Amino acid sequence: MTPKHECVLPTALQIPAMNKLAGKRVILASASPRRREILKTFGLVPEVVVSKFTEDLPKSSFPNVYEYPVATATEKGVEAYERLLAENPDDPPDLVIAADTVVLTHHAPPTSDVAPSVFADEMPDILERPHSKADNFRMLLDLNGGSCEVVTGVSVVYPVLQAPGYNIRSIDERTIVYFSENSRPGEGLDAAGGFAAQGMGGMLLRKFDGDYWNVVGFPAASFFKLIQLLIDEEDDFLTIE
Repeated sequence: MTPKHECVLPTALQIPAMNKLAGKRVILASASPRRREILKTFGLVPEVVVSKFTEDLPKSSFPNVYEYPVATATEKGVEAYERLLAENPDDPPDLVIAADTVVLTHHAPPTSDVAPSVFADEMPDILERPHSKADNFRMLLDLNGGSCEVVTGVSVVYPVLQAPGYNIRSIDERTIVYFSENSRPGEGLDAAGGFAAQGMGGMLLRKFDGDYWNVVGFPAASFFKLIQLLIDEEDDFLTIE
């Protein structure tokens, strides 16, 4: 007997995207507690199955740096989907959500209304999780008094009738973060860029241009917009069993 799945909380907003996910086997292919908590805040509690994909894509192979977190998220999602399908063909995932967040360093913009990515001539550095407290300290010194761009790539994998049996859709979300002076390392060892906006690291941040939840780890609003887009564009989205 196929197990019943319920990933939507009673407190969730009754929007079409959330209603479409109700009763489906929704997987979050991430070990990040922040992503789980963000989705739960919006009323979605997916099953957590951490992807086994080794996040080692060569950054130099991406002329467009924004493609790097999207490509990593896609690899993570596909690995989890294929593995779960092979383990239990009678209870395949209906939707696998995968994400990857990086921080791009930029020169400070001339005004707060201009995104660094618009005018920067140099290729930004990609900051991921610091390797140590010393690496964390180095990152925060580089960001001290300046700005950075937090980019999260989100990919969803879901079944279709055409080969290879699944489809992938992806987005990227970009938020500019402005830092105060005298930033110091703290609790950001497990966060891209070495700072945790939702904790004490929030004291280091002066303001955001964009989605706050993206800085924390998952752009929930854009994710639900993507689900709505798939509902509108694909008649059989999440109906294949």
